[in-house]
Amino acid sequence: MAYSVASNSAAEPALLICFSQLRWNFVFQRPQHLMLKAAQTYRVVFWEEAVHSAVDIPRLDLQHQTEMVTVAAPVLPLGMSELDAIDAQRSLLDGLLTQMNPQSLIAWYATPMMLAFSDHLKPDLTIYDNMDELSAFLHAPRELIELENELFERADAVFTGGMSIFEAKQGRHSNIHPFPSSIDKAHFHQAREWTGAEPDDQTGISYPRIGWFGVIDERFDSNLMGQLAALKPDWQFVMIGPVVKIEPSSLPQASNIHWLGQKSYQNLPAYLASWDAAIIPFAINESTRFISPTKTPEFLAAGVPVAATPVRDIVRPYRDLGLVQIADTPQGMAEALQRAIDAHGPEALARIDDFLADKSWDKTWSDMLAVMASAKAAKASPARLKESA
Repeated sequence: MAYSVASNSAAEPALLICFSQLRWNFVFQRPQHLMLKAAQTYRVVFWEEAVHSAVDIPRLDLQHQTEMVTVAAPVLPLGMSELDAIDAQRSLLDGLLTQMNPQSLIAWYATPMMLAFSDHLKPDLTIYDNMDELSAFLHAPRELIELENELFERADAVFTGGMSIFEAKQGRHSNIHPFPSSIDKAHFHQAREWTGAEPDDQTGISYPRIGWFGVIDERFDSNLMGQLAALKPDWQFVMIGPVVKIEPSSLPQASNIHWLGQKSYQNLPAYLASWDAAIIPFAINESTRFISPTKTPEFLAAGVPVAATPVRDIVRPYRDLGLVQIADTPQGMAEALQRAIDAHGPEALARIDDFLADKSWDKTWSDMLAVMASAKAAKASPARLKESA
C-alpha cells in the first residue's frame, strides 16, 4: 500500500529510514557515522539487507542501538523467490511504519536496490547518499542501474561519497553535492599518545609494522601485497578486516603477513598506535574508480604515515598536498612507504592537523542538514506544489 505522511510534528522527531546495503555491526564506516549524527535530530531506523533463514514466515528483527537508532533486519524463509522477497519486505516495512506512526518521514537510500520494496512510500524527503559506485562491485545485481536511475528521478537531494563520483554524476541531478570521507578525529587521535595495553594478537609481531584495516574484497590488491612482502621480508604487514566476496585462500600467505581478522571500531587506535606506517593497497580497476576511502583521513589523524596506490580520490587531495605517498608497483610501494616513514615528524603532523582542522562528521552532517532543509523548502514551494498537483 502507498504510505503517505503529514508534515513534521513539533512534539515528535521525524522518522528517518536509512536503507543500507551495509550491516550496522559490520565495519563501522560512513553510514553508521551519519546515522548516529542523524539521531540527534530524527528517530532513525537502519534497514539492513534481508537474511534468509529456516523460518516459516517473514519477520522483522528490531534491535535498539541507542534510544534513537533502531536496526531493522528482515528475516525471510529459505528458498523464497526474489519477487516474494520484495513483497515480504514491503509488508514488513508497512507494518513497521504503522507501528511507529511517524508524523513525518525521510527516506534515505545508501543503496538503490531497496527501492524495489519501498517505491510505494511518499516521504516528505528522499535522499540518495551515493557513497560508492555499487554497480562496479563484484556480484552487483543486474537491476541496480535501473533502480538507481529511478532513484535519481525520485531524490530531492543526492550526496556523493567523494569528488570522483560527484564529477561522474553531477549532470544527473539538479541538487547533487559531494561529501567526501570525513573523520572522527578524537577517536583516532588516541593512537598518537596511546597508553593502554597492546592488543594480544599484535604483541608478538616484530617491527617495523606496516598496517591496514578495512574490508578485504575484490578491491584489495593481493598481488601487490604478496610481492611487497617478498621484497621486504623484514617488514611485518598487519592486515585487519573481514574477508568478503573473495576466497581467503586467494590472499598471499607469508611469515611476515599477519591476517588478524575483523576488529571493533573502538579498538582500532590500540592497533594503530604501534604501526610505523599504514598502507592502502587498492587495486586500480572499475571497483575502485570512484571510491573515497574513509581510512585515509583516519590513518592520518592517528599520526601514522601513509602510502597508497593511485586511487583518484587519494591522489586528490592527499598526494597533491604531500600528505600521502603514492605508488603502483611493489618496488615503488616499498620506496613510498620508506619515504612516508622518513618524512614523519612534527612538521608532517602539523600539516596533517591543518588539513583535517575543518573536517568532521559533525560538519558533514551539518552541511547535509542544510541541503535537506533547502530541498524540503523547495519541495513545499507553491510552484513545486502546483507541478505535483
